Amino acid sequence: MQHFDFVIVGAGSAGCVLAHRLSENGKYTVLLLEAGGTDKRFWIQVPIGYGKTYYQKAVNWMYMAEADEGTNNRQSYWPRGKVLGGSSSINAMVYIRGHQADFDGWEAAGNPGWAYKDVLPYFKKSECNQLGEDGFRGGQGPMYVADVSQDLHPLCRNFIQAGRQLGLNENTNFNGEEQEGIGLYQTTTRQGIRQSSSKAFLHPALKRNNLHLITQAHANKILCIGKKAVGVQYQNKGVTHDVFANKEVILCGGAINSPQLLQLSGIGPAPLLKEQEIELIQDSPAVGQHLQDHLGMDYLYSCKEPTLNDELHSWQGKLKAGIKYVLTRRGPLSLSINQGGGFIKTSPELKQP
Repeated sequence: MQHFDFVIVGAGSAGCVLAHRLSENGKYTVLLLEAGGTDKRFWIQVPIGYGKTYYQKAVNWMYMAEADEGTNNRQSYWPRGKVLGGSSSINAMVYIRGHQADFDGWEAAGNPGWAYKDVLPYFKKSECNQLGEDGFRGGQGPMYVADVSQDLHPLCRNFIQAGRQLGLNENTNFNGEEQEGIGLYQTTTRQGIRQSSSKAFLHPALKRNNLHLITQAHANKILCIGKKAVGVQYQNKGVTHDVFANKEVILCGGAINSPQLLQLSGIGPAPLLKEQEIELIQDSPAVGQHLQDHLGMDYLYSCKEPTLNDELHSWQGKLKAGIKYVLTRRGPLSLSINQGGGFIKTSPELKQP
């Protein structure tokens, strides 16, 4: 039997950070299990490549939600990273922390330590911002946050100008004192390369002897003695393995896979587990509940200004962009297509956008 101090399930946005932090002092042995494989893929490392990985089964769970009455019985497509770095390896790289009032609301709901003033030091500790350190930005952390204002598509400037004409405030830092307004995004990229959680936190930490990583390791059960989690059962290349934790089992499978694994292990709503003939370990009615959709609605327009699709449609355009990227690590391949946006109140009496 294999024993580690900590067993982490999921090498995604959270799992890579925890593997880095828990192995940092050298006192503990840490095992990190990841159902997917390596992130050393061209279209993961090149920022604009998420247009490819968005529908790529090799690195993406590619979930489809059940039909929803609220959207006229449509099914929603939910891409989720199945690779080192998790969804941070296939997302659009926009660096947004969340609104201060959300964190303060969590503390007010009975969660000490979750107020914005409490979490801000950890955001800063994690971040190395290209624009330097200040009251809200970090300057020494492992995760690089880039200012891409010099490489923006012209339509972004038009977008911001239109917002100003509508009376909206321009915001130069969505992660600063106030989030409301329109402006340019910063991205988790560095010199034209994606800065995923695995790139920033995991790969440097893998040099430590006390951190162990197993890929293609699909966890299917939390091992319990009574109501205490003591290990994880996982499959690798068709073989089932059990590993045990001296201190903690930590689930970092994300909003879908963590509650799924809890339910498969007998931790969840008792009626559901009984229906699925899963032995009940702990009746926890909230496991697998209360997820809120993040809906996206697209508006499509014809533009007088050439779009990225126009620029990259022909083989000559692809070649030009490719040469520029290889020589300078700049140009359309080095960017997210989400370069500008905003957070706007839908009604003036609201306290936050």
